[in-house]
Amino acid sequence: MMELKVASRSQIDEGNTQRCFHYYLVIDSVESQSFLCENYGVRIQEEGGDCSVIRNITTSAERIDELLSLLVDHVVSPTVLEHIIDDWL
Repeated sequence: MMELKVASRSQIDEGNTQRCFHYYLVIDSVESQSFLCENYGVRIQEEGGDCSVIRNITTSAERIDELLSLLVDHVVSPTVLEHIIDDWL
């Protein structure tokens, strides 16, 4: 498994507390007898807080890029990542 940091975003929540999230691309290698394939997932880490990882979402680099862009643009937190992925799939 390999992880690449994609972005960080900060926002102020309803309680007027600043929260910072770090977004990562998670890459797993899947081997078969005839080829090697990459399977992509995501991880969101809140600075000083929760972390959520969902692996093996897609083998498409284009689709995972689309998903990560949505997560970063909407400043998705680790606590709702699983629900967002379920809706996205």
